[in-house]
Order: sequence, then C-alpha cells, then structure tokens
Amino acid sequence: MPSTNPALAEGGTNPLALLREEVARRRAGGVDLRDLSIGDPDEPTPTAVRDALRAAVGPVSSYPTGPGRLETREAVARFVARRHGVTVDPASQVLITSGSKEAILHLPFAFVDPGGPRRTVVWGSPGYPTYARGARLAGGAPHAVVLTEADGWRLDLTRLDEDVLARTCIAWIGYPHNPTGATVDLPYLRDQLAVARAHDVVLCSDECYQELWFDTPAPSLLEATGDDARGALAVLSLSKRSGMTGYRSGAIVGDASLVAPLRRLREDTGTASPDFVQAAARAAWDDDAHVVERRATFAAKRAVVLDALAALGLTWSGSAATFYVWVRVPGGDDVAYARGLLDAGVVATPGRAFGTGGEGWLRLALVPDVDGCRDAMGRWADALRRGQLPV
Repeated sequence: MPSTNPALAEGGTNPLALLREEVARRRAGGVDLRDLSIGDPDEPTPTAVRDALRAAVGPVSSYPTGPGRLETREAVARFVARRHGVTVDPASQVLITSGSKEAILHLPFAFVDPGGPRRTVVWGSPGYPTYARGARLAGGAPHAVVLTEADGWRLDLTRLDEDVLARTCIAWIGYPHNPTGATVDLPYLRDQLAVARAHDVVLCSDECYQELWFDTPAPSLLEATGDDARGALAVLSLSKRSGMTGYRSGAIVGDASLVAPLRRLREDTGTASPDFVQAAARAAWDDDAHVVERRATFAAKRAVVLDALAALGLTWSGSAATFYVWVRVPGGDDVAYARGLLDAGVVATPGRAFGTGGEGWLRLALVPDVDGCRDAMGRWADALRRGQLPV
C-alpha cells in the first residue's frame, strides 16, 4: 500500500462527516429525522441570486481566474465599505474563494514554513475543526487554546505565554463563534490585533457568521484595522449570509502583502470560483435586503428553540449570534445525550466534535423552518417525559 500524508491520520476522521453518514443511514432506513446538526439551513437562496447564476451560464465554459474577477472583488469591497466603513483596494486586498472552508484549509500553505521555527497555528477549542486540519496538512503545528464559558468563549492572545507567541505564525479567531454562538466587541478585536502585530503573527478572522446577529451588529477585524490592514486577514462567506452553501463562494480580505502570496498559491490550487458562481455572488454581495429577512427568519426559529429549552429546564451559553444554540447537557455526557436524541428523531451535534472544551455541550443548528424547529423540540420533550434522556 502506498504511503499517505501522516497529517490525514493525525486529524482523524472528521466527526461531522461521521454524523452525516449516520444520519444518511437512518434516513435510508426510513427513519424520520429533524436535523439540528449540520449548518445547512432549509431557507431558499434568494431569487435574484439564482437568476444571476442562470443568466451567466453560457454555451462555452472557460477557466476562471485565480483571484476572481475584478468586478466580483469590487462587489466585496463595496460590501466591506457599506457594512464596516472600511475602504479596501479590490485589486490588491481581495481574493474570491470557493467558500470559507476551502480558504481556511489552504491559507496555512502560504504562511507555514514546515521546517522553520515558527510553524505554530493557534486556534480556540471548541472551534471549527478546519483550523487545525489545515495547519497539519501544511506542515504546521496546531495549538488549541481551550475556551471556557467563564471567559465568554473568547480566545485571548494577551494570555498566551511568550514562548507560544514566539513560535506562532498564524492565529485564528472567529466571531460570531462556531459552535457556541458567542460574540465579541471592537475593543477585543483591537487587543488581539495589537498582540499579533507585536509578535509578527498573521491574525486571521473567520467571519462566516458575520451577518447572523440578533441584537448588535457583529464587528469585523477589518474595523479594528481601520486604514492599516497590516497583519490582518478576514475570511468572508456567502454561505450563511445569503443561503449559498452549495454555491461555495467567499472571499479573503485584508493586508495586501498577505493577499499577494495567497494569490500565487491560488493560481496553483485551481480552486478558483466559476464565473457563473461569481455572477451570483455579485448579486448577493450588492444586496442587503435579503440578509435582513434571513436574520428575522433565524430570530424566529431561535425564539422557538430557546423558549422550549427553558420550558424543559435546560440552559445554554453564548448563542447570541449565528444560527447555533449551545446547550449544556444534563449529566455531562454529550455523546450519550446526542445518541438519545437521535433515537427520538432529533439530530444534534455533540460538543466534543469541535474539540477539547466542547465536552458536556450540544450544538443545535437552526436548520428546519419554524414549524420544523417546533416539532424537533416537541420530540425532545417527549423523549424526556419517556425517560429516554439523562436529566
């Protein structure tokens, strides 16, 4: 058997992929499930976005450009200016990506020197598993910082030891946070940027859930940089903002000196976004009205779930943004609790799937419509009444 990259084995099997396989098996067997696990909401993609995609599919297919079409990068720049009050140069500070997951996975390949003294990639756990997987595949050394409820699920670079910072090349932050739904403010972002700059660390902000807030607009790392994007990169996505998960469309925005090597890398990876997808992306980036509607939809679903959890005597933490609710598990065994819910027809993700610190929690994704969320919580209540779940 040929040898394989050991980083694949080190990362193990993606727990979310295993969950999807289990759900598929049960559905194939005829089991009716309410899926609150994978972040792929049921709401349709806006009509204008779908129309733009269809209109852009021509009779001849051509290779897309590595960094994305300039007009698409200009649409992203307009969004950043409109939403965050920051001016960026679309020619040198914006790259179009095939969603945020692809961008996050590949980003370390541009900045990690596998044989150098600074190959550490810092991320917060529980968190998005791709931060660590991308670091390993690029020859880096993932350094998980365990996040806690007491600290608001915030990764604070100011608390890291100097020796860790001295060997760090990339630090990932991501707020609104997956999986906890925690949020941060602009002073927090400024503090993290100051530490990163002082130690020559590339500070990367995963802003996939940037537009899914309920009370206060979520700030961007770009706001903390102002007119000086030095050392900072923000990864944006249309998946959650515009219901375009299957389109795979996002962007990297920030320091031109960091965007340049990423641009060279992307010319080699061949992961450029197709031109017809970029046409749809331009329609999405230039329209804010549909985002307001989506926020209202998720707020309604969130209210149903939170009210039901309160009635069941269950508590949650974070959950101030994103379409996730982070629920404390009675008894502390998140895997056993999730298994019990699955047997009751409700799919939830055990917190440990997101790394150390997630034990004892469940992530609920507001995927079904309002009635579907209500039905899922009704099944949950029935399972508790029947004694099928820990209390």
